Amino acid sequence: MADGGDRGVLHDEEQRLRTLREYRILDTAAEPGFDRITRLVADLFEVPVALVSLVDDSRQWFKSAFGLDLPETHRDISFCRFIIAQGQPIVVPDATLDPRFRDNPLVTGAPAIRFYAGVPLRAYNGAILGGLSIADRKARPGLTAEELARLEDFAAIIMAEADLRRISIERDAARTMLERALDFSGVAAWQLDPRTDALRWQGAVAEIWGADYETALTTAEAAFGRIHPEDHALARAVLDESMANGTPYAVEYRILHPERGIRWLSIRGDWDVRSNDAMLTGVSIDITEQRNRRDNDTILMRELHHRMRNLFATVGAIISLTRHAATGVDDYVDRISSQLDALNRAQNVLLGANFLTGSMHALLREVEAAFPRVTWSGPDLELPENAVVAMALLFNELATNAVKHGALLSEQGRVDVHWSQDAEEVPDRQFRLTWTESGGAPIAGPPARTSFGTLLMERSVRNNLGGTIERHWQPGGLVCTISLPARWRDA
Repeated sequence: MADGGDRGVLHDEEQRLRTLREYRILDTAAEPGFDRITRLVADLFEVPVALVSLVDDSRQWFKSAFGLDLPETHRDISFCRFIIAQGQPIVVPDATLDPRFRDNPLVTGAPAIRFYAGVPLRAYNGAILGGLSIADRKARPGLTAEELARLEDFAAIIMAEADLRRISIERDAARTMLERALDFSGVAAWQLDPRTDALRWQGAVAEIWGADYETALTTAEAAFGRIHPEDHALARAVLDESMANGTPYAVEYRILHPERGIRWLSIRGDWDVRSNDAMLTGVSIDITEQRNRRDNDTILMRELHHRMRNLFATVGAIISLTRHAATGVDDYVDRISSQLDALNRAQNVLLGANFLTGSMHALLREVEAAFPRVTWSGPDLELPENAVVAMALLFNELATNAVKHGALLSEQGRVDVHWSQDAEEVPDRQFRLTWTESGGAPIAGPPARTSFGTLLMERSVRNNLGGTIERHWQPGGLVCTISLPARWRDA
């Protein structure tokens, strides 16, 4: 039992230190937001010292130290370590009379602490990162319950400030990572303001449009000047139609690249509607090599072009639906990442075959690898590329919903997927698939509103597969049935 307890304490401390590192606050410069609070606390409680202390594995470091000219102390002599150990406030009316502190160098020597009161600084996950404390060089009575509650309120304000700082840092890091990914992706992202004709760029713009883009391509009109004269009218007509009707923008044309000569680009965009304006946001991809190879292998390149359009359409639909459904930046990134994982599973299936078709069994093996408690049975079928993508998105939405809200939320929960297909001689042959969840917590009925995942599933089944989907919320879990025209042959 002792060993188990020690391991538990060690695990908690490791988690606490990981959480502390997430804030990226240790050894940072003084910040007015924290210093104002310690100054206000010292004034309110009429004490000479107020501290915001953060404790790592070896030291107590002061993010803000009002009335104390020390940047840090060793952890072994910190008062704050007792707040972490006990998980609650501590109040010491006279440190010279407290066996925990009477021999502490901070008591026997400078700054000669006598009175001390500190409350935990709790992170978003409950980990205690340190404490907000007040100290005096003379003994004082303990704090009243109201005073202690007020000190805890200030600690909550400090952690709110720290969390805003942490979220801002994480947001900036995510933006930097995405910008770097764009730089190496061979994709140039752009945004057009139709009111001012201004263009903003990110990603591999110099590679795709030219090294002078920052000064030469600041407006759409300037970018049109780089389009090949024979394609200028087409590009203008497509953009005019998109701006007039608010429809997605999709076109391929040649440009006169200042360093690389004539290049073929694929341009895709959609409207980002805000409260009082709309911005056209999209990507440019260099497809010169694809266009050149088309002359040598027309059939293959037509299929590749078809797949690119399908992929853009799918990603565009995901972006469009997610934009309206997401509750914040983290939720937006999480939803997009989940759908991209599903697209990646579809691509793995296609890459494992002949690029044009994929195996139903191969797809379910990918799903099972991502969601281990999903079992499946049914005949192996040969699915065309668009069906592989649609089924991958469908299974991903069902499985993700099961993890968040359904059977897979519980360790005992399971999902069984079974499908069958009518014999060839049966008129109006149908493919039927049943998704059955069981073992999870009992459910009361359907959700109160139609979710992003539900809209995406219905769109995939109806528009991409030409079928129907029905959901039944049984007490034991969701049962989803899908019916499609039986067009797929045995693998």
